[in-house]
Amino acid sequence: MAENRSLKFAAWLIGMGLNCFLPGKMILIDASGWSDLLLGVVVGAIKPPNLMLMERRIPTASFQSPNFKNKKYLADAVKIAEEIVSVMQPDAETCFKVCSEYVLNSVTVYLQAQGYKVERVQSSGELKQMVEQAYVRWCLEKGVPKEILEGKRRFWSFLEWVAESPRLREGLVKTGWASWESRWREEIFKRRNELRTKEMLPNRESIFES
Repeated sequence: MAENRSLKFAAWLIGMGLNCFLPGKMILIDASGWSDLLLGVVVGAIKPPNLMLMERRIPTASFQSPNFKNKKYLADAVKIAEEIVSVMQPDAETCFKVCSEYVLNSVTVYLQAQGYKVERVQSSGELKQMVEQAYVRWCLEKGVPKEILEGKRRFWSFLEWVAESPRLREGLVKTGWASWESRWREEIFKRRNELRTKEMLPNRESIFES
């Protein structure tokens, strides 16, 4: 099973046309959560042929005021890159494949400044799935229902979930987004008031009936 998985992964890398596919001489880095409403971002790295994921989290607070405006998440990403280098021990021949997520821009700059070869690649394949699963696990840890983590309309599902109890759940939101303050925050509190009104209607009807 593990051998088949490694072979499939190797075939995917070759299919991408990567020019430095040498086992032990490549490190792949990807991220998940950047465009999601909830929590921060998971950054993951693997060093083929070993497919064990090194997983780290950029905290939610880095996507809230005032940290988001100051782009603290980029500094956090660099700290993770430093740890990846420390753990995976790349040498001068190692090629880093860093996915094109904006949150990893600072990782690319840092690695190049250290003298490593770096290529930006499209996020796909086995590593993307692994990092996505890590983000989902984080959400589950925070009480996000599993059923709303599935599907392509996750943003709207997250909004609905936060609207059910905004004062309790807003702390899990990337509130540093300009769109949160300009639109979505008002929207979820409006939605919550609508839900409360519907909940109260049966009680009002029973009072009038009595």
